[in-house]
Amino acid sequence: MKNLMKVLFLISMFLFVSCGGSKEAKTEEKKDAPAAGTEQKAEGQAEVAIILKTLSNPFWVEMKEGIEKEAAAKGIKVDVYAVNSEEDMQEQLKLFENLLGKGYKAIGIAPLSPVNVIPAIVEANKKGIYVVNIDEKIDMEQLKKSGGSVLAFVTTDNVKVGAKGADFIISKLADGGEVAIIEGKAGNASGENRKQGATEAFKANAKFKLVASQPADWDRSKALDLAANLIQKYPNLKAIYACNDTMALGALQAVANANKTGKIIVVGTDGAPEAKDSIKQGKLSATVAQDPGMIGATSLNILLDALKNKPQISPDVAAQEIPVESNLISQ
Repeated sequence: MKNLMKVLFLISMFLFVSCGGSKEAKTEEKKDAPAAGTEQKAEGQAEVAIILKTLSNPFWVEMKEGIEKEAAAKGIKVDVYAVNSEEDMQEQLKLFENLLGKGYKAIGIAPLSPVNVIPAIVEANKKGIYVVNIDEKIDMEQLKKSGGSVLAFVTTDNVKVGAKGADFIISKLADGGEVAIIEGKAGNASGENRKQGATEAFKANAKFKLVASQPADWDRSKALDLAANLIQKYPNLKAIYACNDTMALGALQAVANANKTGKIIVVGTDGAPEAKDSIKQGKLSATVAQDPGMIGATSLNILLDALKNKPQISPDVAAQEIPVESNLISQ
């Protein structure tokens, strides 16, 4: 009987210790779990993300490379994203919104339109995520009305870009003549500003007549078709200024198709590799080269400074405008 009692006592002690150990393990597991509603980045993961327009255009590829080079120099990691096409405005908004739950503390955005990502910026602000506007200017008035803000707007001075392109044409045509502008996508700030700069330069010179200024949506084939129509409609056309190099190369093809190579000057914008090669071959007359790598690096540094200095996020604080210089490349 005594032996039986000893066995029962030992069994009861074993069960007590086992239950106590199990309870302690669960408590430890709960303690390590993140609090509900918070996002955590694993050690070594990027705290900064940058969303570019697309990587199908060399301009944005160069910007990505500039961002990554600057990140490597600073010994940090940055994640760069883009959508497939500059037409994918809704897709870009979805991408931005998705990143808000990934634990990033700062995000750079090159929006596809002045308004398409405003809802995501407002949500980012609510989460305490810093935002920098890159290249294409967001509608700041609409953003403020929506309760959102960005730290800065980093871009080329696009009014000067357009003026440089037009001034080059003016310098090459001493007798003046009829000229045309191929615009980007209607409503895009960068394209509108380039058009403005070129238009003002042409109209300031009485020898020049601006016969057309129409959009080709940053697209090569659309620019080819538009330029072909302009050449047919205006047989005395002397020059075309295109608001990016992709469209300039399309216009250049239209000039060649019309057997007017050397008779119509074509000037582009961006300094894309293919455009530079065309200039070296004596085909494209010039391009106003932006510095996309510097735009990207500057944007990254502003985001990193924000993470360090933690400025106020408020719609009442105006975005700092930071221009990056352009330069003319010609034959």
